[in-house]
Amino acid sequence: MRTSRYAVRAASVALLGVVLVGCSESSDGPDVDGPATSAAPSKPAQKAAEESPSPSASTSAAPVIAVGETGTFDVGETDDYGENYKVTTKMQVTAVSAKYVTPAEVDTTNKPKQGQYVKLTLTLKNVGKAPAEIMTYGMMQWEDDQTAAQDASTLEGVGDGPDLDTTYKPGQAVTGSLVLDVGRRGGKVSYVGGDDPGKGPTFVVKLPK
Repeated sequence: MRTSRYAVRAASVALLGVVLVGCSESSDGPDVDGPATSAAPSKPAQKAAEESPSPSASTSAAPVIAVGETGTFDVGETDDYGENYKVTTKMQVTAVSAKYVTPAEVDTTNKPKQGQYVKLTLTLKNVGKAPAEIMTYGMMQWEDDQTAAQDASTLEGVGDGPDLDTTYKPGQAVTGSLVLDVGRRGGKVSYVGGDDPGKGPTFVVKLPK
């Protein structure tokens, strides 16, 4: 029996169509068994991570001490623009005593503007590896639960005994007194003479009542 050439050609065309349809469904269909790909981080997220500021070089909190206690604080410096603070050395502070005094007891006729004089005796010691300059005048603030921070510095008692305001080489220490003008007994006195622009007080002394 002879097969028509037209019948053979028709069968070939039909078979080719089946193959093409199969290939089309395979390429367009979902790849269920293919490996999962993780989404790349978005550009805004990458930019935010790159622009996030680095932490300050100073990470220690200001010590808060009472009479008879000792704390350690950082001393550092910034660049010429007051930025890029870095710690250069460490100081130790001990609150030796805090005595409330009258003007006569500190040999002055000036009455305290805030209300009360207190003679605060401190020991400062350089426990780091580089010199540290300490300047307390104009850098001592007093506050309590009722009164916001006020400048407590005075010139009373200056020249009596060792001066705390000096440059401390590694290992050096000074024990000296400051006569401060505070609102009332109690509260706390803060030294705010540090150079770290992102930090509050350098050290805090709680006064007795």
